[in-house]
Amino acid sequence: QSMDAPGPRATLEELKNIMRFWLSMGCDGFRVDMAGSLVKHDTDSRGTIRLWQEIRTFLDAEFPAAAMVSEWGEPDKSLQGGFHMDFLLHFGSSHYNDLFRCAEPFFSQRGKGDVSAFVQKYLENYEKSERKGLICIPSGNHDMDRLARSIQGNNLKIAFAFLLSMPGAPFIYYGDEIGMRYIENIPSVEGGYGRTGSRSPMQWDHTTNAGFSAAPKEKLYVKQDESADRPTVEAQMADPDSLYHEIRKLIDIRQAHSALQSRGEIEFVYAEEKQYPLAYLRSDDKEKILVIINPADREVSFDGDCAVKEALYTFGGEATFAGGKVTVPGGSAGFYLL
Repeated sequence: QSMDAPGPRATLEELKNIMRFWLSMGCDGFRVDMAGSLVKHDTDSRGTIRLWQEIRTFLDAEFPAAAMVSEWGEPDKSLQGGFHMDFLLHFGSSHYNDLFRCAEPFFSQRGKGDVSAFVQKYLENYEKSERKGLICIPSGNHDMDRLARSIQGNNLKIAFAFLLSMPGAPFIYYGDEIGMRYIENIPSVEGGYGRTGSRSPMQWDHTTNAGFSAAPKEKLYVKQDESADRPTVEAQMADPDSLYHEIRKLIDIRQAHSALQSRGEIEFVYAEEKQYPLAYLRSDDKEKILVIINPADREVSFDGDCAVKEALYTFGGEATFAGGKVTVPGGSAGFYLL
């Protein structure tokens, strides 16, 4: 059946009606699940792109301020379809998992990971999406393991220094800002299967069910982390060295420097195969900022001549710039104004 047949046309019109309803109620926009899957047997996603372009025309006419985010994982297609931003997904060809979720993630302190394939694919998508910079790298989502299942301790802070200094809108999955853990071996709920462990209720404070609900704990739809040391917002707000406070600091720095935001350009300075660190230059017409990320627990270096004016942010020690070489302490992240 053609997508222009009466049935599919009626479905599309009803889709617009549903969007009209929620946007009229004050909804800011939509995050569209499986946005790339609407037209079957669709060569190069041409039909799906056309469908979303039609939605975009409708939105531009009636709700121009509505934000549209796609779960597509192919920014070159979704942005063409009229979405403002697209998520990199944990499946497909983005190599996103090389960073956080594989046998040896790049952000592990063991320092045996490889960032190069991710960078290569990122640059490919960046060019295809006309360097719009709205490729979003989420800390996680309801379909993948919690970040804290594979990255722990200070390395979570280093991971967020990366997530909050890349182009694109940052997305932090609830609870990742306090390092909420993946809950192992719990019964599947609502078709979650292995994903259910990433869907446990938010942990606010020291009260019943970590402040999520006053109900008996067996009534919770997903079991919570029952460890005595489970992270909570309350405890992390009280601890100036917590992950929560580091993320607040990183958000403030991003907000204060337009070069670090979604539309700032990115150029990778050092992203070699199976090597550390990762270094990239963020820039716009106002400033240039060199970001150096070294999750490995050892000192590393790379060749580079940089005239650094100021360290805007450092964690785990400051890089040194001397004799055409940049030396980076183990377990560190830094943003340097050039």
